[in-house]
Amino acid sequence: MNRTELADYITKRLDLLFSEKIEEFCQYGRINSFIVDDVLPESLALQIYNAFPKKEEMIRKRSLRENKYVAAQMNLYNPILEEAIYAFQDLRVVSRLSEITGIKDLIADKYLYAGGISLMDKDCFLNPHIDNSHDKDRSNYRVLNLLYYVTPNWKLEYGGNLELWDNGLKGKPRTIWSKFNRLVVMITTRSSFHSVSPIRHEGQRCCLSNYYFSPTSIDGEEYFHITAFRGRPEQKLRDILLRGDIALRSAIRKLVPKGILPLSHVYKK
Repeated sequence: MNRTELADYITKRLDLLFSEKIEEFCQYGRINSFIVDDVLPESLALQIYNAFPKKEEMIRKRSLRENKYVAAQMNLYNPILEEAIYAFQDLRVVSRLSEITGIKDLIADKYLYAGGISLMDKDCFLNPHIDNSHDKDRSNYRVLNLLYYVTPNWKLEYGGNLELWDNGLKGKPRTIWSKFNRLVVMITTRSSFHSVSPIRHEGQRCCLSNYYFSPTSIDGEEYFHITAFRGRPEQKLRDILLRGDIALRSAIRKLVPKGILPLSHVYKK
């Protein structure tokens, strides 16, 4: 099964739910997002899950900000993982996403900057954050985040679910269950805080990630910011430390010329 054949299924599923997803994405008063279930035939989704590498073969990111395993160098792994990721970059899929979201000039990221695959198991988490504002070359704005979950029989109570902080970090997040064979599409802006709830289960939650870019930001204004992590409302001390982390890393980015700092999370073909 190659990326074109997989994209056939994705496109047909988006077409079937087209009007419904436009309405869902445009709901007022929350971070723009929509969900698509049963994206691929179950057998294919299972095949993708079973192709995931062991966590020891991935890069562990562990700090006050996050605890997870990631990989973007897709030629090191089972080919179906790369085919599945790039199926979401098929021109037909990108076109449907542009029509559903109303975002023009969408650009898929062949370098998988901060994308690729991720694995989270017991005690893994992702603290509330806004994504880096640009692509790897700082040429285009990050505008959409696509998350495709492939762990069978993953229950809501296991944790590892996407949380969208619609009312900011002083409110309560909207939880989106990382259900098997589910695609979540969310907008990324200067205020689209999101997180992944801590996992309380011995299993592993696996996800394929894609980011999409545009020459123009969502609000039409020019800006640049790094990925900025914050503490949860109950994590007062952690929030202070993470605010300092934001300030330090932002200062480094401003002082160091573009292109000097190495990028560790890209697909180097």
